Amino acid sequence: MASKVKTPKYIFVSGGVISGIGKGIAASSIAFLMKSYGYKITMIKMDPYLNVDAGTMNPLEHGETFVLEDGYETDMDIGHYERFTGELFNEKSSMTAGRVLKRLLEDERSMEYKGRCVEFDTHVPLEVVKWVEDVQKTNQSDITVIEIGATVGELGQRIYLEANRIMKVWFPNDVIHVHVSYLPIPKNLGEMKSKPVQLSVQLLNGAGINPDFIIARSELPIDDIRREKLSFKCYVPKDNVISAPDIENIYEVPLNFEKDELGRKLLEKFGLQAKRNGVFEEWKEKFAKLSDAKEKVTIGIVGKYYKSGDFDLKDSYVSVIEAIRHAAWAQNLLPEIKWFVADDFENDEAMLEELKSVDGIIVPQGWGSRGGEGKIKAVQVARESKIPYLGLCYGMQMAVIEYARNVAGVSGANSEEIDEKAADPVIHIMEEQKKHIAEGNYGGTIRLGAWPCKVEKGSLLEEMYKKYSNGLFNELPVVQERHRHRYEFNNEYREALSKAGLKITGTSPDDRLVEAIELDKKDHPFFVATQYHPELKSQFIMPHPLFMGFIAAAKK
Repeated sequence: MASKVKTPKYIFVSGGVISGIGKGIAASSIAFLMKSYGYKITMIKMDPYLNVDAGTMNPLEHGETFVLEDGYETDMDIGHYERFTGELFNEKSSMTAGRVLKRLLEDERSMEYKGRCVEFDTHVPLEVVKWVEDVQKTNQSDITVIEIGATVGELGQRIYLEANRIMKVWFPNDVIHVHVSYLPIPKNLGEMKSKPVQLSVQLLNGAGINPDFIIARSELPIDDIRREKLSFKCYVPKDNVISAPDIENIYEVPLNFEKDELGRKLLEKFGLQAKRNGVFEEWKEKFAKLSDAKEKVTIGIVGKYYKSGDFDLKDSYVSVIEAIRHAAWAQNLLPEIKWFVADDFENDEAMLEELKSVDGIIVPQGWGSRGGEGKIKAVQVARESKIPYLGLCYGMQMAVIEYARNVAGVSGANSEEIDEKAADPVIHIMEEQKKHIAEGNYGGTIRLGAWPCKVEKGSLLEEMYKKYSNGLFNELPVVQERHRHRYEFNNEYREALSKAGLKITGTSPDDRLVEAIELDKKDHPFFVATQYHPELKSQFIMPHPLFMGFIAAAKK
């Protein structure tokens, strides 16, 4: 696509008052709106943490780790970026303070600064600016949308705000700042309060930035009184205060923004034309159809990451939840997710009985030994009760163990991740990973990113990729799917398990790695498990074929 702008444009998105108010969804929606007007977009997430990437972070600490096509492990917000925009991002779209400092120090050590004193308040933000410009040039984007992580006032955010300020000074007509902030409605007062937003804007002013737009997050739509007050106190035009009330479905956010014509106003401030290309209408039409869905489909997710209830589970499995929703909505169904903690199954038969009440079972990703036996029991329930089953990565490995133990008669079957001294390690550590483990080299060393999977002709796997084909997958027999694992199917047991009825229907092109398994349809209505993560590619407009097949089976 040829560039539609004379000079590149940048939209920075920050957040104030509280964390978790939806900066990522707001940034994703803005990028989608810019794309819907025909502009080439790219996105960047600026995270203040010192971790080099999100790969070694506990899901309870920071939510799900999202894996990009190139294998980079990043923040879950970039998953939303891809789901909203339909674009595939790479490692350059993920910026952490740790990465910035690492790059800066490597340059200093190699004399890139030619002996000058390298200063935190000057060279660090300049390195951020350089990074942003590099992403724009690499992608040749018309508009780059940049989400600044954390909350205004936090120390870690200042290097990014300073970079934003520098770019605003250098390119005054090409940089816009959007501030997402929260207006609480205290129950004892019953009135929407604007003071928290005013204070967060003051903190932003202290960093040398005044927002061009305020996205007013609140439980209810903002009224004219609050809009006028924010305009007057925060030096923002009244029309640039955008109402963003709580909603049940995140895919309504772009539609809500357009009620206040946010897309057109952003483009007008850049001096650009606002002419739609049909993408927004497609989104709007698809969303409108969701109201027609009346029939429920209940999916049980057997997870292992929990701390204080469902909220933690949801953050740990965001991509799985969204992939379920995409597929259910596409089939005019209302998805209802029922959470099960794997640990509970190990000694609670009543919980296993409750699992039998769902329409479909998913065992998603996981690490370590905890909850392993519980997940194996969940797989057994799905197989014996003929409940549609979809195993994702760890969920495939647990399915292999369950089948080996209970069908193939391999009583000592286990994973080396659960038991290093397993009598029959049907799942074992990848050979090249042993050295990394021995050296304690964990970050970015596992099997990551998109790898080819050769799909067996005549399999249920092939049937789904064909039947529900969309822009995600156009070519068979080989599909590119994303991975994130250190353990794999042990080929020493391949022949024995195949003879016992376990069908291996997806492998690496060289046939060395097992990528997918399934059971014959005469034995089970739907039993499919993959070593890869199909959930990472699912989008609102284009649901993943495997989730489409799984939901269709659950509906029956």
